[in-house]
Amino acid sequence: MNNKQVIAKIKGGLVVSCQAVKGEPLESSYIMSKMAYAAMLGGAQGIRANYVEDIKAIKKEVDLPVIGIIKNVIEGCDVYITPTLKEITALVEVGAEIIATDATFGSRPNGETLDEFFASAKDKYPNQLFMADVSTYEEGMHAAKIGFDFIGTTLCGYTKETKGTSLPNIELLEKLSKDSGKLVIAEGGIWTVEALSSVFKTGIHCAVMGSAITRPMEITKYFVKAIKD
Repeated sequence: MNNKQVIAKIKGGLVVSCQAVKGEPLESSYIMSKMAYAAMLGGAQGIRANYVEDIKAIKKEVDLPVIGIIKNVIEGCDVYITPTLKEITALVEVGAEIIATDATFGSRPNGETLDEFFASAKDKYPNQLFMADVSTYEEGMHAAKIGFDFIGTTLCGYTKETKGTSLPNIELLEKLSKDSGKLVIAEGGIWTVEALSSVFKTGIHCAVMGSAITRPMEITKYFVKAIKD
């Protein structure tokens, strides 16, 4: 699949995030690959996945575009989603069609700026599609300016500046879709059909859903909380 085909494949569709946090009951590349296969059978047009081992297993099961990430917590740094060129290289080698990386204004490894990091990545892999995981309008516009292909609202609600933000952030999606000149991907806080419908009315390219589909422990918590409330 070339880049134009990848972009066309996910347009107007649902990308399902198949990830298990370390220590969760479903932490297994095999299980994530079957989650991805089930998502494909259900009509998903793309998969978002974490770690090389999981992506390898998923690619054996599905022929959908993969948004690849590697979460790596580095002491003293705010960013943890694909934070260095080492993770970028690993994702290129495993064949992730789109690579997502933290594009917030948080502190980065070795004092590197986002601009320096991304310039190095684009210089080394000029034909790779990149997605910026951002939390604010300003971060999204900056990511667009420096050349990211996709702007995703993945980190809204998770950074210090956006804690407590109601999700999905419709206003943010509308403004980025209107102003960035890039393909916007809605991600974060989409738990209902109504929420999914509302994000598509903002002019986005596609939407990512994860916890509400592929994390049964979180789904159970969601409904248990509803009973208690």
